[in-house]
Amino acid sequence: MVVDSHAHLMLPQERQHELMLEAGVDRTVLFTSRVHPEKAETLGELEEELKTLYQMLEGQGDSQEARKQSLIALEEVVKIHPNRYWGFGSMPLGLGARESFEWVESQIVRRGFCGIGELTPGTGQVALLEPVFQASREAGGLPLWVHAFFPLQAQDIKTLLTMATGFPEVPLIVGHLGGLNWLEILQAVKNMPQVYLDLSASYTTMAPMYAMRELPERVLFASDAPYSTPAVARHILEQVAPSREVLNLALGDNICRLLRK
Repeated sequence: MVVDSHAHLMLPQERQHELMLEAGVDRTVLFTSRVHPEKAETLGELEEELKTLYQMLEGQGDSQEARKQSLIALEEVVKIHPNRYWGFGSMPLGLGARESFEWVESQIVRRGFCGIGELTPGTGQVALLEPVFQASREAGGLPLWVHAFFPLQAQDIKTLLTMATGFPEVPLIVGHLGGLNWLEILQAVKNMPQVYLDLSASYTTMAPMYAMRELPERVLFASDAPYSTPAVARHILEQVAPSREVLNLALGDNICRLLRK
């Protein structure tokens, strides 16, 4: 089974399914989205959408009510297409341990989602993830998907991995392979079996190539649609995979095992 392990809810939904079919993707792990660059028709409209995105990545303009509405929209799509999508539910940062667990129970577990994310701490804010790790552990070890590209810096990612060592029962998916810090991450997580690597948005094909060589059972094919397409993301992995066996692990076997699907 080929699984795109990270894409955002697109509008119109039919276009998302078309992209899956074009890439030969059987399932997609779908995340919420309150930003829709795929709807932009001009550079100015795209700039406005991305401005909102960057504000969210910096932890700004993120109301709980808006987040709940995006979770409702995601739940509806997953329920309509249960054989097409699995869902990951997002949550606000800055909540206490009890509030975080209550959010996970009410907004993620009860909606039938199988993971928590995308989590987007700003620079210097990674410590806000500790209650989320605790909530995941209490909920049985739901995977956490953390955005680890811009605006996070190398020190932020070091803090994240240090935190993860205290929660070995909680799977952590490092988004975008850590961006510019991919090499340091590959070295740092070799002895952290609970850490998985999302291969989307790689700025160099060397990053997924070495990730698949070094950690074949912990790499995850992902498009991050609409910011890329599953066909392009899949083609990159097909070009740099060290073997067909490793490619199959990345394209679906690993995420299915992680989610026990």
